[in-house]
Amino acid sequence: MTENSTAPLTIGELARATGLPVRTIRHWSDQGALPPVGRSTGGYRLYDAASVARLELIRTLRELGLGLAEVRRVLSGESSVAEVAAAHVAALDAQIRALRVTRAVLSTVAKRGSTAEEMTLMNRLARLSAAERGRIVAEFVDETFRGLDTADPAIRDRMAGLPADLPEDPTPAQVDAWVELAELLQDPGFRAEMRTAAELNASDHGGSAPEGESLWFARRLVRQGAEARRRGLDPASPEAGAVLGELIGDSDPAAVLKRLELMTGDRVARYRELLATVKGGAPAAAHREEFGWVVAALRARTGG
Repeated sequence: MTENSTAPLTIGELARATGLPVRTIRHWSDQGALPPVGRSTGGYRLYDAASVARLELIRTLRELGLGLAEVRRVLSGESSVAEVAAAHVAALDAQIRALRVTRAVLSTVAKRGSTAEEMTLMNRLARLSAAERGRIVAEFVDETFRGLDTADPAIRDRMAGLPADLPEDPTPAQVDAWVELAELLQDPGFRAEMRTAAELNASDHGGSAPEGESLWFARRLVRQGAEARRRGLDPASPEAGAVLGELIGDSDPAAVLKRLELMTGDRVARYRELLATVKGGAPAAAHREEFGWVVAALRARTGG
């Protein structure tokens, strides 16, 4: 500061008082964040003691990452420092998540020895925003269930709850699984398979079955299939027939077989495995063996 603290300051004096470069102060002034209080007879910008305090606040806000437009809103009273800080916390959180995903992608690439093309694809899909991932999921669910009002709502809700974002600190396996899952959800062939499965579910229910029955049946199927395999039952044996009777009751075995063959296809099974991995589980959660035993038992009784 000058000896007379009330005397106006030139931009050079303001720079010496604050330690900031003249070009930085001039830029901030040009952008309207630090308007001069007047002009000298020679036309040079002049500032006062309040300008020094304002300049220190601008420097602090800029060091915190605020853009000049945000700085101007704070200085004009349009936004509070707290509001702007909260917005930047959210932005930093998003950046941190993106960096974690980048790290996971690079780690996966390093371990797999991926080609440049594979790395580009992995990075593009893994870096999709949460909104873009949500759009992929929403389009997939809508195409699967559009117009099928009698389909089990629990199935629709479960599919709508697909992970639209990677975990906070994804493993390379989770990044790999999400990339493959994102591609699968956009595959027309897979969407057609899931649409057919939803149509079969809707025709099975006809609006009269209780909500959640499909999930209950699937869980029971896994338990029965696991127990049958543990006991070493031949799917064509009479004992296997008794297990099927408990499982499907008086339902048409051929109709159940048609539905299960679709749900045990390679792509649908892979879909369940990928979901399990993204959610932090093991691919075994797809229960290929349990479903496979029940399908074999049904084929043995229907000539399928």
